[in-house]
Amino acid sequence: HDFIVSLPEGYESIVGERGYRLSGGEKQRLAIARVILKDPRILVLDEATSHLDSQSEALIQAALAPLFAGRTSLVIAHRLSTILAADKILVLDQGQVVEEGNHATLLAQGGLYAHLYETQFMATAEMAEI
Repeated sequence: HDFIVSLPEGYESIVGERGYRLSGGEKQRLAIARVILKDPRILVLDEATSHLDSQSEALIQAALAPLFAGRTSLVIAHRLSTILAADKILVLDQGQVVEEGNHATLLAQGGLYAHLYETQFMATAEMAEI
């Protein structure tokens, strides 16, 4: 809401074909807002927070958490922070499912998911130190 009212014409603003006047993060926030308003029975998010900074991603995830309750949700993500709370995670490698479980189970297995998690979160920690 805050973003929309900050636009020159507010809710009447024209954002252009495919949102060409918006940044990647702004497009994603608007797309997620549309999903929340539609309240679908099945929710599919494909890299829904990939263009957002960490702070915006955390806010979006908090807003989406209640939306996941009581519905089937398919979340496609490379950023593992997006799926940490998922009931079931399928790990794909070369188009094949190689691991399946929740976050804790997959970490305990020490396989590809654990390696990816370690790599992503170690890189994040190192960047925070700089």
